[in-house]
Amino acid sequence: MSMVHANGVDLHVEEVPPVGPRQGTVVLIHGMTSDSMASWFLTMVHPLAEAGMRVLLYDLRGHGHSSRPPTGYRLDDFVDDLQALLAHWAVDEPVHLFGNSFGGTIAFAYAARHPSAVAGIVAIESAPPTAAWFARMAQRLSRAAETLADAEAVATSRPLLARRLRDASALLSSTDLGEELPASPLPHPSRFAAITCPVLCLYGGDSVVKELTAETERLVPQSKHVVVVGQKHTLLIKAPDQVRAEVLPWLATCVH
Repeated sequence: MSMVHANGVDLHVEEVPPVGPRQGTVVLIHGMTSDSMASWFLTMVHPLAEAGMRVLLYDLRGHGHSSRPPTGYRLDDFVDDLQALLAHWAVDEPVHLFGNSFGGTIAFAYAARHPSAVAGIVAIESAPPTAAWFARMAQRLSRAAETLADAEAVATSRPLLARRLRDASALLSSTDLGEELPASPLPHPSRFAAITCPVLCLYGGDSVVKELTAETERLVPQSKHVVVVGQKHTLLIKAPDQVRAEVLPWLATCVH
């Protein structure tokens, strides 16, 4: 396990080298509370390495094996963490940012701040940091503690899931994430016009996140949107073959 001290916190990071000639660099960013880099390891890391990508991934602050400071959970804190890690990894080329759920929001926010540093964005069940998206996250976080407690009781026969739920409960109870993140200062909508790289957005057909498609298309008009029928917010984990079938051909058009 590799740990890096970046932006004032200890972050768990991993790197998988490309198979064959390197075609580019991709950073995989996971979602909020019960998610971790494991969701990417189980689904996309090795296919991306086999496609010639240098694959970088990390646990967000407060998640997985990264440290859990009591404060520091605004959107800007997460974007600053990504910027510090890219410096640590000595990334000297435009990078592809793949984000699941809140991870995609971090990717959009980073690209709005550093548009020339981003070669492409894949956002799975996600949206740019807008008032509408953060209002949804605020509602979700306000209900999360009770939901996680109930889910943990049901998951006692599944130790790995139960541990993830316990970690998520601890994150919400021992930090200010639930208050700080929804109150984050958001980029002005005009900032997203600076994002000119290719963007691929994937949604589950039965997920409410796809209701944000129109606003994402307005803010990032070059974005491509794909709905995977029959899937929910767990699209990355429950339908990895379909995710790979969309992402890998799209990526090939970006790196060649």
